[in-house]
Amino acid sequence: MAIVKLSATERRRLSVFFTCLVLAVLAWIFTTLSNVYNYGVQEVLTYKNAPQKRAFHSLQPDTVKATVQGTGWQMLFSSMNKESKPITIDLATLENRNYVVLSSQLKQINIRKEVNQQIISIDPDTLYFDFSNRLVKKVPVQLMLNLKYKKQFAVSGNIIIKPAHITVSGPTDRLKEISLWKTDSLQLKDVTETINTRINLQSVKEGNLNVYPKTVQVIIPVDEFTEKTLDLPVKLINNHNYDNVKVFPQKVRVTFTTALSRYPDMTEDLFEATADLDLWRDHGYKSLPVKLTRVPPYCKIVKVSPANIDFIIKK
Repeated sequence: MAIVKLSATERRRLSVFFTCLVLAVLAWIFTTLSNVYNYGVQEVLTYKNAPQKRAFHSLQPDTVKATVQGTGWQMLFSSMNKESKPITIDLATLENRNYVVLSSQLKQINIRKEVNQQIISIDPDTLYFDFSNRLVKKVPVQLMLNLKYKKQFAVSGNIIIKPAHITVSGPTDRLKEISLWKTDSLQLKDVTETINTRINLQSVKEGNLNVYPKTVQVIIPVDEFTEKTLDLPVKLINNHNYDNVKVFPQKVRVTFTTALSRYPDMTEDLFEATADLDLWRDHGYKSLPVKLTRVPPYCKIVKVSPANIDFIIKK
């Protein structure tokens, strides 16, 4: 293949030619993108001023196609930027009719838009809604927790939620499906002290539901736990014939964990250890297992010694 050799003058002319060509293309692109065009974008709808006496359900998706007037640059950037502010629709007119005309709200919608990127039309232009009677229901709050405690620390009392019940209002059919309302997840690590905080309730995903309040106060008592040992008398149960029964030993040693703040209050009166004589009568047991039938809350049994007791029945 022959190689064309260019002189210095020809190389200079060729360089000038390509430079002019690139500048011309760039000028054409700049001029084209600076022109104003009408282009379509998908917009998400949100609602405000929902009717308080009428429950509603939208009969169309929560996205619409908006025709926007803007420069080619804005059209280019809008295709690359998928995250845009939602369009807020005023539902005040639903108090006396079942549809909303979007073209009548374009002025209010465009106030939130850039001056050189105005919406000129929306498809569909009219949103229709289905209505049913609005009911009010109180449901319990379900706390979503993901807590990790430091070693020897744990919950030491009842978790308090204020308020424990929240009010949900909406269509009858939808409210029948709701038996509780969850909070956002509370996630903490290395917990060593009582938690007192406010947590958001999970957001409403439907425009025809209202939840009040939006947050709840949560108090989770946390304490350090330690072991304690008590000697408990064994109570014999199901001695139907009132036999003269003697058990050996008469007391068992119970080891359990309890919160440090409650350590002095943990006495044998709060516990009950029993042995069931029916196990001998109906099943022929030679020794009776000890069962703890009463244990204070937030105490964990570590060991019962001995786990079984012997007995003698005197005729």
